[in-house]
Amino acid sequence: MGHNSTIWDQLLWQVPLCERWKYDSEGALYHLSNCLLLMGFMGGSGVYGCFYLFSFLGTGFLCYALWGWFFACGLDIFVWSFLLVMVCLTQLAHLVYQLRKNVFVEEFDHLYKTLYLPLQVPLQVYKEIVHCCEERVLSLATEQTYAVEGETPINRLSLLLEGRIRVSQDGQFLHYVFPYQFMDSPEWESLQPSEEGIFQVTLTAETDCTYISWPRKTLYHLLDKERYVSRLFSALLGYDISEKLYALNDKLFAKFGLRFDIRLPSLYHVLGPAASSSEPEAEKEAEESKEPVLPPHPLSVAVQKAPPLPSPPVPAAPAVPPAPARASRFGSDTLDSGSPLRSHPHVKAKCSKGQAPLAPTHTPEL
Repeated sequence: MGHNSTIWDQLLWQVPLCERWKYDSEGALYHLSNCLLLMGFMGGSGVYGCFYLFSFLGTGFLCYALWGWFFACGLDIFVWSFLLVMVCLTQLAHLVYQLRKNVFVEEFDHLYKTLYLPLQVPLQVYKEIVHCCEERVLSLATEQTYAVEGETPINRLSLLLEGRIRVSQDGQFLHYVFPYQFMDSPEWESLQPSEEGIFQVTLTAETDCTYISWPRKTLYHLLDKERYVSRLFSALLGYDISEKLYALNDKLFAKFGLRFDIRLPSLYHVLGPAASSSEPEAEKEAEESKEPVLPPHPLSVAVQKAPPLPSPPVPAAPAVPPAPARASRFGSDTLDSGSPLRSHPHVKAKCSKGQAPLAPTHTPEL
């Protein structure tokens, strides 16, 4: 303890311990090792950054070990430098093993860089996803069907890698499926894990296509086991379904000249076979207006004929000067009464069929 205190006293208050400085150089090997260590510590992050870092550090410590053995003649310098060289070589071997273990085919590697890497999905999680689809890339020839309407069971989930898929219903085109989009995401989300179903649309390859497919039971098992993977697929499927809905919305805009709101509950009837026929919309409305109107329900007539209930007496309020008359907004009395909407033949025809009426496509000018 006294010796240590003497060293600290000499460092802080007295002249340095070195009585005579050495003015000759240590040699080129010593300076080369310092330069290599400096370059090594300038390395970045990531796998290739670690390769750069440990390669330069290992070479620099090797130069230190050689300098300590041949020039400094210090056993401690050689031993420490040699141990650090072995640590760097071990780390490099581990990096090489990890790279060889995580090697994918070209399609899966491009899929990770395009779809999963922007979401910062760890490579280990992506390996489990790829293992779930058995690391197989399937293909479809031109005009070959992936699913047939009313026949193909929903037993898998597929992601398109290359090509273009045409989606149709009753022979009528709905939308396209492009690369890195799910081919059957609406069908997948429409069923519970314990339910079975069949496709309601036909998917046909317009070009030569490649895709990957996850079996339904295997993927459900992975989603139940890994909560992170379940949330990841939920986000990807939700985004994919929204893209398909907006594609249908753009299709309606291009056909009818006006943009529908996909949140309207009546959009289903717009997308039905009646709205996609070749007849003009005016002729269809004229035909629907000629349909006989069903007689009103007896219960509704009884409700209309029932006398109004007497209102309770209201206490007299102090006299207040009348407010100035305010101009009513255009069409407000029409909306309040509700009679023009009920009397419209098109709405009556729709309501008599048990379907939701179409939303009004023309808004009054204010």
